[in-house]
Amino acid sequence: MNTVIEKYFDGLSDIQRSQFEALGRLYPEWNEKINVISRADIDSLYIRHILHSLAIAKFNLLAESENILDVGTGGGFPGIPLAVMYPEKKFTLIDSIGKKISVVKDVAEKIGLKNVTALQIKSNMFNETFDTIVSRAVTAFPNFVKQTKNNLIKSPSSRIVYLKGGDFEEEISPFKSRCEIFNISEVFEDEFFETKKIIVYKPKN
Repeated sequence: MNTVIEKYFDGLSDIQRSQFEALGRLYPEWNEKINVISRADIDSLYIRHILHSLAIAKFNLLAESENILDVGTGGGFPGIPLAVMYPEKKFTLIDSIGKKISVVKDVAEKIGLKNVTALQIKSNMFNETFDTIVSRAVTAFPNFVKQTKNNLIKSPSSRIVYLKGGDFEEEISPFKSRCEIFNISEVFEDEFFETKKIIVYKPKN
């Protein structure tokens, strides 16, 4: 398995190690068929996609979550790495692009993930509710909140966990009183994470 995962996460089971190792084979294979991950990024799969997704786990932001929705998952990020890390939690991964959902289904099946459901659907057409929504900056944050607010259960513990880079202070200003920001560079050393952050938004209930 790529040692960068074990560098930051000890106590992984043999199954988790083999699953993370398999991701390093499966995504390049799929990238030869369709552009799941940008050509420039595929060589940095573990840092820029798998470890980036796992920043949510490093900050323990899913501790109170049982059912998690990954909106705009693309090829399965952050949902697939998080599902490997949390086999006891249920993950639903959605995307509007059918080819990408085909990748998610194939990867989940081949690494033996039993806690992942993948669906081709837009979030604003999806009526199920979850205690946590995760995503990797699929749109401006206000738009994302608007599109997904009906997918959150009404609970004090419900939240949106949003991976985002760059300067977004103005963008989140309408929600700032209900947001907490985590700097990924505080837990992961690679320079890729210098501007990467996690927004945790808890709506009024």
